[in-house]
Amino acid sequence: MGMWGRRGRGVVMAGVAVILIAGCSGGGGEGANVAAATSSSAPPPPKPVTLTLALNNGAVDVSPGLPVIATAADGKLTEVKLTNPEGKVVEGKMNPESTQWTNTEPLGYAKTYKLVATATGEDGKPQTKESSFTTVKPRTLTYVSTNPMDGTTIGVGQPLAFYFDEPVADKVAAEKMLEITTEPKVEGAFYWFNKKEVHWRPEKFWKPGTKITMHIKVYGKHVGDGIYGQEDRTITTTVGDEVIHEADGQTHQVITKVNGQVVRTMPTSMGKPADATPTGTYVLMEKHSHMIMDSTTYGLALENGGYRTPVDWAYRMSNSGIFFHSAPWSIGDQGRRNVSHGCLNLSPENAKWVFDNSKQGDVVIVKNSGGPVLEPWDGFGDWQVPWTQWVQGNR
Repeated sequence: MGMWGRRGRGVVMAGVAVILIAGCSGGGGEGANVAAATSSSAPPPPKPVTLTLALNNGAVDVSPGLPVIATAADGKLTEVKLTNPEGKVVEGKMNPESTQWTNTEPLGYAKTYKLVATATGEDGKPQTKESSFTTVKPRTLTYVSTNPMDGTTIGVGQPLAFYFDEPVADKVAAEKMLEITTEPKVEGAFYWFNKKEVHWRPEKFWKPGTKITMHIKVYGKHVGDGIYGQEDRTITTTVGDEVIHEADGQTHQVITKVNGQVVRTMPTSMGKPADATPTGTYVLMEKHSHMIMDSTTYGLALENGGYRTPVDWAYRMSNSGIFFHSAPWSIGDQGRRNVSHGCLNLSPENAKWVFDNSKQGDVVIVKNSGGPVLEPWDGFGDWQVPWTQWVQGNR
């Protein structure tokens, strides 16, 4: 038993020795820990400011559509001044933290500007940087007009048409400059009819009451081939009641539905077999209380069976000359046979009713006329393009 006791004491002593060794080695550690604590509690030295100007000094061919920015890191901007060639200050805005300044006034084309920015760092020392740069000189400018126009009420079939007055080389870039917002939200897509004309529409007709805003953001931006945007614009329009005229070449009737309810049925006479009215979905375009129907404007000479006839209450359905209009001379044929040169003949009373109760963008669906299919490019024949094809963009 004593032997076990002595061995036990030996173990204890060994343990004490270990503890002492650990204690000795730990003595230096405590000093190191104190030094480390003292070192970590010391504040880092204040940093100098890093001042950055987005445009390098001497930059050329700068797009006026790009923002001019001055940024301060580890400090704050104290003064930023951007001046034009005449020394006039360009308006700008500082963020709440005074770490970034951006111009709010657009720049001009082919002008040299000077940007001077001063910032103070955390170390209290100021720093100033300057940059002189020149904006691009366009080969030419392009203006974008629209249909519909601002403040209008349109029908459910109206596409949003944008017309550039110069050919667009970079169609993808141009589309990004045309922003459409709707309330309620509607998904849609662009489709190019030529190098100057692009339309945007949803998959199906608009819903009545939809509010549409077209933001044309082209100024200072390049659409390709040295052509830049001339002017930004904002166009608003509202979709009115759903008005759809269903015209049947076999029954010789036009049935008009407003918001899905039949409100009027009108006898009609469409194009005779030699001039059969094209079938498809038309969109009403413009109206004239009085006009001359002149076939020579559509390539048909008078000596070849053409005409030059005054008509009343005409509503254009296509660029190729298809109209709703008053035709008192064909009342005996209306509801019975097709005798026109392609237009939809109505009685004076019915033509006046269509004139008074329809609006741009209302829909006319022509069927059973025996005519060819309406071409998508003829007026607003946009709905003739299948959606799967439309979303490809035709670029």
